[in-house]
Amino acid sequence: MAFDGIMMTMVRREMSDVLISSRVSQIYQPARDELVFAFRTQEGTKKVLIRLSDSARVHISACSIENPPVPPMLCMLLRKRLGGARLSDITQPKNERVMCLHFEAVNEIGDREQLRLYIEIMGRYSNAVLTDGEDKVIDTVRRIDFSVSEERVLLPKMPYELPRMQDKLCIEECTAEEIVERIEALGGDDRAVLNTIQGTSPMVAREICFRASQSDMLTQVQALKEMVESGRGEPTLIDKADGSPMDFCFMDVRQYEGALNVRHFDTYSELLDTFFSDRDRIARMKAKSADIGKLLSNTIDRLSRKINLQRADLKKCADREQLRIKGDLLQANLYRVERGATAVTVENFYAEDNAPMTIRLNPTISPAMNAQRFYKEYNKAKTRETMLTEQIEKATEELSYIEGVQDELSRCETESELSAIRAELREQGYIKAQKGNIKRKDKPLPPIEYTSSDGFRILVGRNNKQNDHLTLKTAQKNDMWLHTKGIHGTHVIICAEGKEISDTAIMEAAQIAAAHSKGKDSTQVPVDYTRVKNVSKPNGALPGKVIYVRYNTVYVKPHIPS
Repeated sequence: MAFDGIMMTMVRREMSDVLISSRVSQIYQPARDELVFAFRTQEGTKKVLIRLSDSARVHISACSIENPPVPPMLCMLLRKRLGGARLSDITQPKNERVMCLHFEAVNEIGDREQLRLYIEIMGRYSNAVLTDGEDKVIDTVRRIDFSVSEERVLLPKMPYELPRMQDKLCIEECTAEEIVERIEALGGDDRAVLNTIQGTSPMVAREICFRASQSDMLTQVQALKEMVESGRGEPTLIDKADGSPMDFCFMDVRQYEGALNVRHFDTYSELLDTFFSDRDRIARMKAKSADIGKLLSNTIDRLSRKINLQRADLKKCADREQLRIKGDLLQANLYRVERGATAVTVENFYAEDNAPMTIRLNPTISPAMNAQRFYKEYNKAKTRETMLTEQIEKATEELSYIEGVQDELSRCETESELSAIRAELREQGYIKAQKGNIKRKDKPLPPIEYTSSDGFRILVGRNNKQNDHLTLKTAQKNDMWLHTKGIHGTHVIICAEGKEISDTAIMEAAQIAAAHSKGKDSTQVPVDYTRVKNVSKPNGALPGKVIYVRYNTVYVKPHIPS
């Protein structure tokens, strides 16, 4: 993650603008490595989240954070010393990832005292340290004694020392020429930028080099210097192709050149809230859906192996006509075959030139029984071909259904959607219903709804059962139905509502259908569309399976309107 020193500088300035002169109204500690401070400001209560675990960061947060009923000892100490304290300043040494909150508090006997809370964002070594007016440690989230480190000890009553500074240049204290000179001396690449400018992350170093390749390094360093000194950054979020958050930055990111989606925010607090809430939500959903994902993957593997084996057997049945021909030829030439013979060569009257054919025989049975053996094997092969064709068709349909559910699972964003998929698989017999563990049924979510640029409602099914209900129950016969052609996806409905559906609405709905399908990462996706009256469901078909006639096809690039 790119919560580097310069990002902390931007966040610090944003916090200063909002929180300076505000008072602490509440402190709680949801987890060992997490603190939340609530401040009373002129704009209302603002919460500051201090996270010291793997996602270490500090920023103003609008997210709902649970307040545990029993506060830990450190939380009680912070409430005692900082409850009602006034935040007088927020400082940061030389773009380091250390932020200091300066408080003016009143102690138990009514005397004013100066307290500081140092927040060190350094990966797994992140920490929060409360010190007194002489900068002696009162307490810390992670105590460090001599057995852990001989250089830096963090224990109560010990003097607080900042972490060892890196041998890098502070962009606010050096000229752009000095910085570029050192970058070029170290090789001029992104590693040189990273090892020169204090507070930069690898992604920022790559971005500076990318921009420098289109202009020059001095221009880019000067632009970065002006951005940091003025505090006018550009909160930026980078999403992966599947829509999941990948990284964030204090400046616009151009190095991916359209390969990844880039979003911009008004504040750094909103950026960090969005990034970490989206990432945690995706991780949480991934963990909760892991059992279903494993079930679907195993079922797909099993069905694929089954279909391949059946197709191999079916290929063997393709030679069954040769068995019948051998039976006919042997039956016509019984008088020429001696009992006990192992083979006989006869004219093949099925061939145009009556070319001779050698037929191998079982010497332990009579020639007539050999002929009947060929007929019997022919009939078995014919029956097996019919059965295999039906079994392959059913297995292929089942495989398509499971792959469709797997695609739905990949687009699942809420626990209600996950519960609906789980219930569908239980109804289809893929998940066993546990006796005595009947859970309350979640209220099904409504279809996803969009509006076209010219005002038509566009409804999108969330899962197979909702697809069936949307298409066969909700939609009117003159509404437009859309689905990706030959690609797993969801049902999309354009509500006509008594109007003639426009080409614009069809194209925009097709883009939405493509985005809600397995082809969402493609540049051109075929989408079929037809009136709902042309769509029907075969008897006994699996959920989500329909057939349709009299349709048209358009090719679109997947897109979801903002």
